[in-house]
Amino acid sequence: MRTVDDIITLLGGAEAAAQRLGIGTEAVRKWRQARAIPAKHWPAILGVTGLTLADLPQPADTAPRKPRMETAPVTETTPTAPEGATAALVLADGSVFWGRGFGAHNTTVAEICFNTSMTGYQEVLTDPSYAGQTICFTFPHIGNVGANPEDIEAVTPAARGLIVKQDVTDPSNYRATRHLDDWLKSHGVPGIAGIDTRALTARIRDGGAPNGVLAHPADGVFDIPALIAQAKEWPGLEGMDLAKQVSTRQTYGWDESEWAWGQGYATQTAPKVKVVAVDYGAKRNILRCLAAAGCAVTVVPATATAEDILSHGPDGVFLSNGPGDPAATGAYAVPAIQGVLEKGVPVFGICLGHQLLALSLGAKTFKLDRGHRGANQPVKDLVTGKVEITSQNHGFAVDEKTLPEGVTVTHRSLFDGTNEGIASSKYPAFSVQYHPEASPGPTDSHHLFKRFVGMIETRKAG
Repeated sequence: MRTVDDIITLLGGAEAAAQRLGIGTEAVRKWRQARAIPAKHWPAILGVTGLTLADLPQPADTAPRKPRMETAPVTETTPTAPEGATAALVLADGSVFWGRGFGAHNTTVAEICFNTSMTGYQEVLTDPSYAGQTICFTFPHIGNVGANPEDIEAVTPAARGLIVKQDVTDPSNYRATRHLDDWLKSHGVPGIAGIDTRALTARIRDGGAPNGVLAHPADGVFDIPALIAQAKEWPGLEGMDLAKQVSTRQTYGWDESEWAWGQGYATQTAPKVKVVAVDYGAKRNILRCLAAAGCAVTVVPATATAEDILSHGPDGVFLSNGPGDPAATGAYAVPAIQGVLEKGVPVFGICLGHQLLALSLGAKTFKLDRGHRGANQPVKDLVTGKVEITSQNHGFAVDEKTLPEGVTVTHRSLFDGTNEGIASSKYPAFSVQYHPEASPGPTDSHHLFKRFVGMIETRKAG
C-alpha cells in the first residue's frame, strides 16, 4: 500500500495533483492531514497513475472524522444533514452542499455566482447589481472587519445570501460598529459557511451560474426534494427586469462627495454642471464620484421618460449600474435614452447603463456563462493602449458584432475578450462595462468621470 505522500509524489506534487485531478490544493492538503484519500478521488487517481485499488491508502476505521460539508448527490431517500450542519445550499441539478448557517434564519432562491474580491464584502453585498443572486466569496476571510454604516452602496443588501469557506469571526477593525452576523440578521440575509467554495467556484466556472436555494431553517429541518424543485422552478435572470425593484421611487438631489480618512464623506458645495442620474440600481459611490467631479446630481427612477429626465434641464445624463437582463429593462429604458440622445445631451453609462446605451444605439446583449465579478479584472483601453485593473460585477455583455456604424469599441476585457466600453461618433455618448468608482487600481479609472464633465463643458462652451 502506498502512502498519501507517495501518491502525491507520483502525481507530480500537490499543485500538479490538484490540476490533474481537477480539485483544489486545499483538498490535497487535507489528504496529508487525514493520511487518507477520499474514495471519490480514487477513479481519477487510478486512471492517471496506473495504480491498483490495493495501492491506495485507506482511512482507519477508528480515525476521528469531521462532519463532511461537501456536495452530496441526492438519492431517492432524502439526505440527512450531517452532524454539525445547520444550513444547506441546494442546486437545481440536485447537488447538496452542507454547511454551518449564520446570519438570518431564512430560505432564499437565486442565481449562484462567485466574487474574487479580497476586500469590500460589505460593499459587494449592498451593491444593487447583485439583486437576484447569492454570492460565493472565493476569499476565505469574510467578516473579519465587521460591518459599519459607511461602507455600504445601498441602504439594504441586494444579495440574497452569501457562501463562505470559513466561519465568520469577531471583527478586528477600528471602523467596525457591529458583527457581520448581526448585520446580516438585521437585514434578513442568510449565510452558509464550511463548504468547499473552491469546488463550487470550479463548478460555476465550468458549467455556468446555476440556480440554487440557500436554506438556513430555524428548526434545522430540510426538505431536500422540495428545495430542489424550488431551485428548478426559479426562472433565472435571463429575461428578468430587476431594475424596478432596486431603483428609487422618488426623485432626489445628491451632493455627498468622496470619503477621506479621518474626515468621512465631503459635500459638494460649488458644482460646475448639472447631471441627471437615472437610477437602475445606482451604487452610492458612483454618485459620490460624480459629485466630486463637480456635478450637482439629481437622481431619477429607472422608469423616468425622456421628458422626465430633460425637465430637470441637465447638462449631462448618467446611466447607472443595476441588476437583471438589460434587454428586459430596455423595454422602457431604451426609448428614454434615445430621446435624450436626440437632444444632443452628453451621456455616460456604467455597467447596466453601458449595456442600455448599447441597446439604444442599436446593438444587442447576451448572457455570459459565469459573468465577471471581482476587483482584479484587467481591461485594455484601446484608445490609449493602457491597461486598467478594474472592479466588475455583471452577468451580461454587449455583443460587439451587433454594434452599428458610428459606434466604436473603446475597451476590451483581457480575461475573455468581451466588450468593456463603447463611444458614439454621432452623439456625445460613451460608456464602460466596469466600475470606475471602485478602487482596485486604485485610481486607474477615475479619469472617466472627468472625461464626462469635460464633454459637458465642451458642449456648454460650444
